Amino acid sequence: MDKFMTAAQAAELIRDGDTVGLMGGGGGLMEATHMFEAVQARFLATQSPRQLTMLHALGIGDKKTKGMNCFAHEGLVKRVIGGHWVWSPAMQQLALDNKIEAYILPGGVSSQLMREIGAGRPGLITHVGLGTVCDPRHGGGKMNDAAQEDLAEVIQMDGLEWLRYKPFPIHVAIVRASAADEEGNISFEHEAANLDAQSLALAARNSGGKVIVQVKERVATGSFKAREVRIPAAWVDAVVVDPEQQTSYAIPFDPAFSGELTGEPRRQSEAADHAAEVAAAAEAFGERQAVARRAAVELFNSGKARPVINYGVGVPDAVAKLIAARNEQHRIYQTIEHGTYGGTLMDGPLFGYARNAHAMLDAATQFDFYGGGGLDIAFLGFGEFDEEGSVNVSRLGGITVGPGGFIDIAQNARKVVFCGTLAAKGVKLATGDGQMRVLQQGGVKKLVKQVDQITFSGPQGLVRKQEVLYLTERASFRLTPEGVELFELAPGIDLQRDVLDQMEFQPRIAADLKVMAAEFFNAAL
Repeated sequence: MDKFMTAAQAAELIRDGDTVGLMGGGGGLMEATHMFEAVQARFLATQSPRQLTMLHALGIGDKKTKGMNCFAHEGLVKRVIGGHWVWSPAMQQLALDNKIEAYILPGGVSSQLMREIGAGRPGLITHVGLGTVCDPRHGGGKMNDAAQEDLAEVIQMDGLEWLRYKPFPIHVAIVRASAADEEGNISFEHEAANLDAQSLALAARNSGGKVIVQVKERVATGSFKAREVRIPAAWVDAVVVDPEQQTSYAIPFDPAFSGELTGEPRRQSEAADHAAEVAAAAEAFGERQAVARRAAVELFNSGKARPVINYGVGVPDAVAKLIAARNEQHRIYQTIEHGTYGGTLMDGPLFGYARNAHAMLDAATQFDFYGGGGLDIAFLGFGEFDEEGSVNVSRLGGITVGPGGFIDIAQNARKVVFCGTLAAKGVKLATGDGQMRVLQQGGVKKLVKQVDQITFSGPQGLVRKQEVLYLTERASFRLTPEGVELFELAPGIDLQRDVLDQMEFQPRIAADLKVMAAEFFNAAL
C-alpha cells in the first residue's frame, strides 16, 4: 500500500471528535506546518473536522497565523490540552471566552504520558505537578470555566503521594520529520530536535489511530541505516512530502542546527557562535544584565565541579549569553528540555534551537533525566511569587500561558534560581555606575500575597529539600521553612521604599542582610 499522499488527503483521515496529538516548538521547530494548514483549509471549506481535542507539549506557532493558530477556529476544536499557549493569541482568546475547554499539562508529562499510552500502561504516575495547578486540589490542569475534568488524580503508593495523569486514546498523530523511504520508514536527520515525535507516533499507533508524518523528501528504500530510522514504517499510516519544509519559519536549512557538522566545519561554526554571543552580550547594559551577573554567581556554587544546568526564557537568556561571552561553557553541561545538550542556545522565537549541539535526545528521555534528579541547577523566570515561595508563570492577567517544561524542571532541579524584575508596567530604572536606582515604581506588583496559579510550589520545594532563590534587580530572596527571606539588597536601593512597599507581603529579613557587589551593576566591567 502506498502511504504517500497529499496534505489534503491526509487531512481527510481526521474525523469529527477525534483526539489529535501535535508536536513542535515556537519558531517552527519540527512543526508540520503544511499539514496544519491543510486541516485548517478543510475546516474552512467544509466545517469538518469538528469538535477536536488537541494535545501539544510545547508552544507551537508564530503569534500570528502558523502553528496552533491554524486550529484556533470556533467549532474546529472542543478541547485543547497545551503545554504552552503564548504562540497562539487566537487560541488564548478562545480559552478566555470559554469557547473551548482549556487545559494545561507540564511539557514533560505530556511527552511521557504519550509513551505510557502507547505502552498500554495505566497513565503516567509521577511526583511532577504535586502542589501545582496540575494537582486536582489546586485546579487539576483546568484553565477556564468550560474545563470541568481533572486531568490527574492523587494516589498513595508506599506511603507517598503521587499524581496519576489519566490516559486517553490518541486518534491521530501529526508528526514532522526529515525524510521517508518508500516503505514509510522515517528519519530525523536534518531536524533541529527530536521532541516527542516517537512517543506521539507510538501513542496513536497503539491506540488504533492514524500516524501522519510530514517530511521534506522521499527517498529510495534502503537509503537509511537501521539506526537512522526513528519511526518504523510499521507505525506509519500516511506520509506527506513538503519540499518547502524549513528548519524554522525563517531558516531554510542550517546543518549547525541539525547537529550534522563535525570536525573543522563545526569548530569554525562554534567560533562564529561565540563571536555572536560576545556581540550580543554587549547590548545596552540594564537590569537584565545586572540580574544575570548576580545569578551567574550561583552557577558554580551548586556543589558540582561541572554542573548540569537548564536555562528558561526571559532573564535566564541573559545568564546563558553571559556564560557564553565569558567562554565558560566548558565548565557546565548545558541542557534544554527539547532534548539537546551543549551548543549555543537561541532565544526569542528560536528558543529550543541550539547551534552545534553535542547530543540530541527524545524529549521524553530528557524529562526522565530531569525527573530523576539529573539537573543540578535551573535558571527560570517568574511572573509572580508569593510569601510561601510559590511561583506563577502559567496564567497571568487571566490569560492562559501554560508552563511548557517549567513544572518538570523547577520541581526537579536540586537548585532553582528564579530570575526577574521586582515589579512591572511603567517601571523606570537607572544602573550601570555600580548602583541600581528606581526612577519610577511599577504599576504591577509581582511579589504578591498569593499567586493566581501555582506553577512551582514553595511548600513542595521544601519537601524535596531544594535550594530555591528569587533574584531581582533590587533584592535577592530565598526559600526557608519559615517563608521567603530577603537576604540581599542592590546598592542604591532603599529597603522600605523600593522593595517592601512594592510587595504585598512582609518577607523575613535576614539578620545579616548584605549589599550585592557593585560590580554586578557596573556597565564598564
